[in-house]
Amino acid sequence: MRKVSVAHSPDADDIFMFYAIKFGWVDSYDSRFENVSLDIETLNEEALKGVYDITAISFALYPFIRDDYALLKTAVSFGEGYGPKLVKRKNEKLKRNFKVALSGKYTTNALLFKIAYPNARIVYKNFLEIEDAVLKGEVDAGVLIHESILNYSDKLECEREIWDIWRELCGEDLPLPLGGMAIRRSLPLLKAIEYEEILTKAVDIANKHKKLLSKMLLERGLIRVNEEELDKYLALYANENSISMNERQIKALDRLFEIGYEKGFYDAPVKTIDYLLPKEYKDFRFS
Repeated sequence: MRKVSVAHSPDADDIFMFYAIKFGWVDSYDSRFENVSLDIETLNEEALKGVYDITAISFALYPFIRDDYALLKTAVSFGEGYGPKLVKRKNEKLKRNFKVALSGKYTTNALLFKIAYPNARIVYKNFLEIEDAVLKGEVDAGVLIHESILNYSDKLECEREIWDIWRELCGEDLPLPLGGMAIRRSLPLLKAIEYEEILTKAVDIANKHKKLLSKMLLERGLIRVNEEELDKYLALYANENSISMNERQIKALDRLFEIGYEKGFYDAPVKTIDYLLPKEYKDFRFS
């Protein structure tokens, strides 16, 4: 069987969207999907090196890997009025050049944060270490992502939502693009299209059987949160809008890339539609 390496983060929505394949709920035909779970910035760094066939990425990374990876339309996470949070210790005022912990150089929240706070002193940490770093005073503030936005310490308070920064920069009523999947361009095109179809089915089936799959993940200790938090988190980031990117999400992604280019983070404009897999090739090939 053909081995296909799939890398995703250990947060609940990525695991949820992949494990329908792991549990054998989706036919992978003559391919075997081998998954690895890594924090999002490691995934971004590995994508820059072209390590995995299919990988979760921060959307803000994509322009840097566009020549080597195509974007998939499935297993996407967008924020609708919510997203990462900039938190600090309660009742403390941040200076202009406050020290902040971010989850990685190439994350979407880092891109938006750098635009909003150009004078902040940035350090990068594993996303699981950020809350503790703020509590211990190693940094003045930190941007929380993944499940941390639901259950952080009551000794902390939200200084600003990354969503609010996005809305100010975006200027339109569009969802906040956070993370998606990319596939190596060196794979045969028909196989790449097949893999996207398999992953799309996995996300669709996961959503249709959310209660059962959630129970299995919790029973096996694959999730870091409790049942109530898992339900809440999946409602935010693994839902019907995660199955396949819609036109509004594509427009939001275009706007993110446009902002990044305008602010000098990217070397060229990027239009999402130009970097998706051409699914029509399959129909043309077998017509």
